[in-house]
Amino acid sequence: MALGVAYRGEAYHGWQSQPSGRTVQDHLEKALSAFAAMPVSTLCAGRTDTGVHGLNQVVHLDTPLQRELFSWVRGTNRYLPPDIAVQWARVVPPDFHARNWARRRRYAYLLLESPVRPALERHACGWVFKPLDGEAMRAAAAHLIGEHDFSSFRSIDCQALSPVKRLDAISITHRGAYWRFDVAGVAFLHHMVRNIMGCLVAVGTGSRPPEWMAEVLAARSRDAAAPTFAADGLYFMGPSYDAHLQLPEHTPAMDWLP
Repeated sequence: MALGVAYRGEAYHGWQSQPSGRTVQDHLEKALSAFAAMPVSTLCAGRTDTGVHGLNQVVHLDTPLQRELFSWVRGTNRYLPPDIAVQWARVVPPDFHARNWARRRRYAYLLLESPVRPALERHACGWVFKPLDGEAMRAAAAHLIGEHDFSSFRSIDCQALSPVKRLDAISITHRGAYWRFDVAGVAFLHHMVRNIMGCLVAVGTGSRPPEWMAEVLAARSRDAAAPTFAADGLYFMGPSYDAHLQLPEHTPAMDWLP
């Protein structure tokens, strides 16, 4: 089975299971095991950190249980906390692998530009109190497109075998007080998107020129980049798979984001 899962990340210590049990994976597996009346383990398409949200996290699981697809959704959600919900369920080939079969992954970062900190949208967006220059940020982002060594944007705790990744697109849109940054690529390093965001905000606020982004990339050193930006506004939009699998790439919460 493959499932699509949405969650708010602020209450959890990231996706990956931990002894504390306070992770999204821990809660999902507990709910699945209750629904299936047997132990269930899952593997996800892309792990998220503490505070990061997921709109279409895809997981796979192996089970002998035969149930209607809607039962997997409603039955599992019965045992989940209010800020985690299975969105859809699909039968997939026996060798399907949520992480290895993903062709692309997408993230979005929601950023509030305001002299006053967020209140209603607390934990749901990042915040900057200085005005942002969209054209400068787009010029800076252009330096990152393609295949590069992203060591400058890599966390010290990153376990990836190689820092070389490929970014396919970074789009930056503006609606009212909110900026949205959409980032797409094959795979990402630990904290990579948040470290890119830190640099884009530095450029957008005028602290650095757009061409500085190329210098950061070329340095291949985390010390060259800006500090890691807040997790609050980061959303894992989900992976893409081969079309024949017919796995959904859209959930209702995606229509909620600006």
